[in-house]
Amino acid sequence: MPNFLLEKRAGGRVAGVDEVGRGPLAGPVVAAAVVFPTGVPRRLAALLDDSKKLTPEQRQVAFQALRASGCAEIAVGAASVAEIDRLNILRAALLAMCRAVARLPVPPDLVLVDGNQPPPLACAVQCVVGGDGRSLSIAAASIVAKVLRDRAMTRLAVRFPDYGWGSNAGYATEFHLAALRRMGPTRHHRPAFGTVSQLMLELD
Repeated sequence: MPNFLLEKRAGGRVAGVDEVGRGPLAGPVVAAAVVFPTGVPRRLAALLDDSKKLTPEQRQVAFQALRASGCAEIAVGAASVAEIDRLNILRAALLAMCRAVARLPVPPDLVLVDGNQPPPLACAVQCVVGGDGRSLSIAAASIVAKVLRDRAMTRLAVRFPDYGWGSNAGYATEFHLAALRRMGPTRHHRPAFGTVSQLMLELD
């Protein structure tokens, strides 16, 4: 379970940052930054974990608790499909992280980033492999990014109902792949991704 030790040891204003959406065939990549300036209440801490370990219902509960707590500063950034195509997915994810940090109300002294790739920020950055399972602020960021990206894909699913984005969030499920073969890609699919580009070639 994540804890607040990394933040306490660092001192100052520490932001946890994580992104969601590197793997899907469609949709943006979304990042979130979360700061707990005065710490994390126990009740809230008990709800936070790596978003991948939580059910959708648990993520929603944690997300609402974060927003209602009054103790979390939350900011979100994203990179579009066009930016993913132009930059590649890694650089687009780092761009989304930079945008999230830039939208915090007060710049952090240190950013804890899940993974081993640091975004180019003006402040100090510490990469934490498996950070969403070690740091409460990174875990909170992973939940925020996951919930908001899933909501975005659900909204897109209303306009493009054939691909199942409301349930697969753009990932390469069998249903999504079958729809891609049948319908072809939309403007929200990532043309630089191998599966999508191969299908585009086949359709041509």
